[in-house]
Amino acid sequence: VQLQASGGGLVQAGGSLRLSCEASGSVFSLVRRGWFRQAPGKQRELVATFTSGGSTNSADSVKGRFTISRDNAAKNTVYLQMKSLKPEDTAVYYCNAVAVVGSLSRDYWGQGTEVTVSS
Repeated sequence: VQLQASGGGLVQAGGSLRLSCEASGSVFSLVRRGWFRQAPGKQRELVATFTSGGSTNSADSVKGRFTISRDNAAKNTVYLQMKSLKPEDTAVYYCNAVAVVGSLSRDYWGQGTEVTVSS
């Protein structure tokens, strides 16, 4: 599985951005898609995820501002719509996918896309 992330950039506080993550390869094995982020000097943290069963999860810090979704036509693409951005949202955002084959699971990561929110 390969993940290609895009959509990062520089935005003012209060602005919006939409990140995209396209998966290719053995996408039939994916059971979870999502976004994580890592700010300078901090550990990588979960932003939002959804499972193939329809369950979603998001960090408290982004609830009500960020929405994760999947392209209904091109189901290999996942989006993270970010609104009301704050300087503390500044980070490198990584798309993630979890594949399960038999009893084995594996995490896949995209290359990261940088989001900078200016105050």
